[in-house]
Amino acid sequence: MSESLPVRCPACRRSHRYTVPAYPCVCGAPVAAPLDPDRVPAAVGQRSWREEWVTVRCGSCGTHGEWPHPELGCPCGTVLRIPVTGERPEAPTGKGPGRPAVPAVPIRTAHDAVTAAVLYLRRLGHDGIRRADQRPTSGIGLAGRGVLAQLDPSARRATPRDVECLWLTAMTESAACLYFSLSGYTAEARARADALDVPLFVLDPSGAAVPDNAPAVALDADAS
Repeated sequence: MSESLPVRCPACRRSHRYTVPAYPCVCGAPVAAPLDPDRVPAAVGQRSWREEWVTVRCGSCGTHGEWPHPELGCPCGTVLRIPVTGERPEAPTGKGPGRPAVPAVPIRTAHDAVTAAVLYLRRLGHDGIRRADQRPTSGIGLAGRGVLAQLDPSARRATPRDVECLWLTAMTESAACLYFSLSGYTAEARARADALDVPLFVLDPSGAAVPDNAPAVALDADAS
């Protein structure tokens, strides 16, 4: 069971009870960041990529993964970052290897979209996902060992140029690539992606990555 603790907003002094979400490890076991009840939550100001993630060790298989840092949104508008302790194994569940279920991460913000994309990449077997060294022409770049992904959380549909730039960058880095979009793709972008064998996914409001072309369907089937 996930941990919970009382939290008081430092801005409006409103009390909350926060329950940390659990995410599936690649082995299928649930993993949750260990909360630190002795530290006071802090309001999130300027965000940095390093502070968005916390390293947690799975107690079932020992894998170290990067997971979203626990946060709580207060009705007053303040976002609180919940303190976590050092690495701590979770209780084994007895589950064996297999296809892990992808948790529901409802997408309300760009941060939620990044979380959904990272979780899907982990389902594909990619660990150590981080912000890409080379910033894409649009959206957000994510990278892991042997993989490069682009996420566009904007309201516009991705274009052929977006797809081509991702493909070229991946080629120079000898990496596989895939594209996530919240608003989909133009017909020309989809045709270009098919020609370049670039998997296209649409993130729906529930956080699910829906394959949007043949390469994406094949990649999703391989992960099953």
